[in-house]
Amino acid sequence: MEEYKKNIEVRWSDLDPNFHMLHSKYYDFGAYIRMCFFIDHGLTDAELQARRIGPILLREECTFRREIKFGDAVEIDLHMTKARHNLIRWSIEHHITRNGELSAIIKVDGSWINLDRRKMAAPPEEFIKVFELMPKSADFHYI
Repeated sequence: MEEYKKNIEVRWSDLDPNFHMLHSKYYDFGAYIRMCFFIDHGLTDAELQARRIGPILLREECTFRREIKFGDAVEIDLHMTKARHNLIRWSIEHHITRNGELSAIIKVDGSWINLDRRKMAAPPEEFIKVFELMPKSADFHYI
């Protein structure tokens, strides 16, 4: 897959007291597109619950480049930047753009957690196949 993007309109509730997008909403948008990708490829919340495994973040960082305000239409993408071959650990980067201009970059490092043991776990083969469909960055590499 070459790209995966979603369009989002900024709502009043997404704003901070300075009338631009609240910093935590950027992270919410990142979580939104990751879960959309999973669900669109069969990794629904029901499937995660049935398998007793879920994605977790180990690190999340946002670089803010341009202001986003109420009513702005933004586009967010995702692409994997690195991963272990068994996908127990992975990194994803998101670009949030407004009118074609880069507004923010979100970088996350993640893993999978066994919901019963509360420990990191390698995902099932079906999950690996979904991750293999995720767009890759130009500098993607296995770690």
